[in-house]
Amino acid sequence: MSKAINIAKFGGTSVANFDAISNCANIVKHNPETRVMVVSAAAGVTNLLVELAFSPLTQAQIAETCEKIRRIEHAILARLDASEAVSDKLEALLAEIESLACHEEILHRDDLKDELMSMGERMSSLLCTEVLKQQGVNALNFDIRKVLVTDSTFGEGVPQLDLIAQRAAEVLTPELTEHVVVTQGFVGADIHGNTTTLGRGGSDFTAALIAEALDAKSCEIWTDVIGVYTTDPRITKAAKPLPELSFEEAAEMATFGAKVLHPATMEPALRRDIPVFVGSSREPEKGGTWIVKDCQHEPAYRAITRRSQQVMVTVKTPQMMYAQGYLERVFGIIAQHKLSVDLVTTSEIAISFTLDNPPNSVAERLNKATIADLEAMSEVTVEKGFDLVTVVGNHMQSAKGVSSRIFNAVSDFNVRMICFGANPHNMSFLVNEADSANVVTALHRDLFE
Repeated sequence: MSKAINIAKFGGTSVANFDAISNCANIVKHNPETRVMVVSAAAGVTNLLVELAFSPLTQAQIAETCEKIRRIEHAILARLDASEAVSDKLEALLAEIESLACHEEILHRDDLKDELMSMGERMSSLLCTEVLKQQGVNALNFDIRKVLVTDSTFGEGVPQLDLIAQRAAEVLTPELTEHVVVTQGFVGADIHGNTTTLGRGGSDFTAALIAEALDAKSCEIWTDVIGVYTTDPRITKAAKPLPELSFEEAAEMATFGAKVLHPATMEPALRRDIPVFVGSSREPEKGGTWIVKDCQHEPAYRAITRRSQQVMVTVKTPQMMYAQGYLERVFGIIAQHKLSVDLVTTSEIAISFTLDNPPNSVAERLNKATIADLEAMSEVTVEKGFDLVTVVGNHMQSAKGVSSRIFNAVSDFNVRMICFGANPHNMSFLVNEADSANVVTALHRDLFE
């Protein structure tokens, strides 16, 4: 496959309505190298599907929620000069949503949840294809499940890279000479053809995986902000867009809560050294942030991130004193439940660590099982109501005065836990959720303004 291929991914706000999708179509049209367009569900649809998949609802509530989804999709359809075939396909998908939502086992079967959760992207790709066609682009609505093979972990499918590369060569590459392929983010299928999903925000990951499989020249992530900012502009108006980031910095930011990127997006791009661009589909002329292997400038402080809904678990036992293998047993239980831990501190008889705990997530369900197993061997304390604030930069553990400036900025706040020195790119603090916006603002003022 020629290197001159660009993958363009458009998020939920970018495909929220007809006018927004038309902006996306213009972006695709103006770059002849863009051969694959990856789309999220229209803004608001995923939240409604989450409600249908995870909340016990009455028939009337199901009907009402389905009607809200129908209105979002029909508002786009109404602006299209669409053929009967397109409206028939949309109606079939809407009917499938209602049927799955009414399934008596929807709350207890993860395979049904994934089937339901995939519908937003499937409707999006259908309508986006039609908008492109009406703007004169030879577009093809392509079912990504033919290519994006995952394991059977419903809710957070693990991509099978060799199979993805093989399928991409067989069924996706041949379409790219004649068509701009429009396909779904976030969605995959296991080897038996069952629909899976890549976890919330997985559309970025899809785009990067396709870029890797096609050995693309670049991968664009189009969203509602002008690139990656020094921090979330909703927290402080002083936040500024960054012209460039290294893969390492971007991966740290994504891992520690930057909403612009999905944490896994960096991995496929890094493996193939594919530059990733982040920009606003509303204002493409304003440019954005390029994420590359090596940056010309590597400052000590690049950005500040915040990740909400953290829990702190403390495992305590006198048996730990002078004992060997205790840490191994604790982390063995965590590994068994496939959880990742961010911050860890130890004392002579206790270990404290943090876990990500978003509601209705795979992590939240696994956290409960993990804690039950840990309680069988130790005294366990679980504390909630924390946010994780991280300063991302370069050479942080070796540059003079870097850490003292950070500590000085947070000196007025109660910090529950600190993690520093494990790598040169970050320093993290666990703080009360009520303080976290003020912590970010104080850090940003002292480090960037």
